[in-house]
Amino acid sequence: MTSVVKTLPVGRASPAADKIIGRRPTREEAEEAVRTLIRWAGDDPAREGLAETPQRVVKAYGELYRGYGEDPRDILDRVFEEVEGYQDMVLVRDIPFHSHCEHHMAPFVGKAHIGYYPAGGVIGLSKLARVV
Repeated sequence: MTSVVKTLPVGRASPAADKIIGRRPTREEAEEAVRTLIRWAGDDPAREGLAETPQRVVKAYGELYRGYGEDPRDILDRVFEEVEGYQDMVLVRDIPFHSHCEHHMAPFVGKAHIGYYPAGGVIGLSKLARVV
């Protein structure tokens, strides 16, 4: 089975990332983009209720998309190896998650289920939820 998911460099812009996605915009450029969208929607980004919105939106996007900068291998680094003779499936159900559609950048929510037969070790259940 071949992988269909390609890993892109994450985090701060790097020479490799520059070749794939170009220079990463600065925080100021991102905030200006939010101001542009506010103007496009027909409002004044300098209005009292919206003056700090660009900073809040950029901060929120940093939190919402922080998973792009996380490596699941760092989360799953600890394995409990004392599972000799254990033949049952490990199953974690109803793990809540939220994400964003990459085509519309619109949020969606759901529940994930993970099941596996341990071979050589068991991963902590809370770590599985963190990866989701």
